[in-house]
Amino acid sequence: MTAISALTNHQVCLASRPTGLPTRANWRMTTEPVAEPGPGGVLVKTLALSLDPAMRGWMNEGKSYIAPVEIGAVMRAGGVGRVIASQNPAFAVGDHVNAGLDVQEYCLIPEAGIKRSGIFKIDPSLGLTTWLNVLGMPGMTGYFGLLDVGQPKAGETVVVSGAAGAVGQMVGQLAKLKGCRVVGIAGGQAKCDWVVNELGFDACIDYKAGDVKGGLKTHCPQGVDIYFDNVGGEILDLMLTRIARGARIIICGAISQYNNTTPVKGPANYLSLLVNRARMEGIVVFDYADRFPQAIAELSGYLKAGTLKSREDVVTGLETFPETLLKLFNGENFGKLVLQVAAE
Repeated sequence: MTAISALTNHQVCLASRPTGLPTRANWRMTTEPVAEPGPGGVLVKTLALSLDPAMRGWMNEGKSYIAPVEIGAVMRAGGVGRVIASQNPAFAVGDHVNAGLDVQEYCLIPEAGIKRSGIFKIDPSLGLTTWLNVLGMPGMTGYFGLLDVGQPKAGETVVVSGAAGAVGQMVGQLAKLKGCRVVGIAGGQAKCDWVVNELGFDACIDYKAGDVKGGLKTHCPQGVDIYFDNVGGEILDLMLTRIARGARIIICGAISQYNNTTPVKGPANYLSLLVNRARMEGIVVFDYADRFPQAIAELSGYLKAGTLKSREDVVTGLETFPETLLKLFNGENFGKLVLQVAAE
């Protein structure tokens, strides 16, 4: 076994704030020696990292639901790893954990940062990357966004954009389990076929084929009771013309707007909320952190029963991070995008 003092930590740091799509020039690859944890701390070897659209927002300066990543700091990311040194009685060497590990090979979490990192032990038998998808932040976002904000009732029509992505696949499957009719919106026939044939959606509209309006008219003839929005922009504006009375719109993300070099485009059809006595509400998953165990218990039960599926798109190599992140914004990822940093 290699001594901790002999290890080198490779990291990806934010070198500058991007305008539009990030490029490799916005990142700086650094190294530092790996140190032993102090009293109450743990050292985690990163195995895999979650790559999420929200990361683009964290790179921007300005007020948001979370502080921006500082220039020169290691890029923020959640991940799964294995404890390789510990002075904390809650974590033993060999434990697999989920935590805010950031984009680096090793993460030293001091006692003062234990709570902030969100570290908790996980069961690797359910699949390590599953803990970055259905049992990770995307799953928690879909679970609380749909159930707490959307409040679905059996028989209602639910539409979710980004249906083949991490949050979208979660929302659609969960809505079906709750007795709803589910229509997805995704890019490309292969993704649409997958969410219908593999995940059990009732229908899926290919926005790349161009006729989202016609697809909604066909598949949602009585209107939309719940719209779970991951994309914003034109599709959100169009959805506002199709909502039913009392509809709930969950604003989770706006990936179509994240790399704009002009101001974010807001919905022109917002008066539909008034006409239909509807509401539009945002979901920030960190607000539900104290209830994650509740969601994990329910979702892991579905996974074990085979009634919920988890698909990940895994790319290997920390050095590929700048290019791999871009897959989120050009629609290349098929399922939850994961960066594998190391093997067990």
